[in-house]
Amino acid sequence: MLTQKNRTDRKTVEKVFKQGCFVNSTNLSFKYIKYPEIDSPQISFTAPKSVCKRAVGRNLLRRRGYAVIRKYFDLLPKNTTGVFVFGKKSLDIFGKKKNKLYNPTLNLENEIKEILNKIH
Repeated sequence: MLTQKNRTDRKTVEKVFKQGCFVNSTNLSFKYIKYPEIDSPQISFTAPKSVCKRAVGRNLLRRRGYAVIRKYFDLLPKNTTGVFVFGKKSLDIFGKKKNKLYNPTLNLENEIKEILNKIH
């Protein structure tokens, strides 16, 4: 989990959805705006009910997202405030258990890297 100062609050999330720019990948979207007032990036993850009806599945996706973004937090532009939004098939791709042939955390990591490369 990221520290509180690095997570986006609800008021800012509403501004991001109204005024922000979208960057998409296949199962993950990133909506962001640039704030010159902040020093470090602020990021949050959302999983709508269309992804999973149960809160357990949505929380799993958000926790995995925060775990992955912690590794790549320094790649984000400094004045960025944004929200990662999981797509409808995200639980099937990022939420299953890891085995020898399938690694959902690695899939999520690749999608986040793809989005961060599009931002720069």
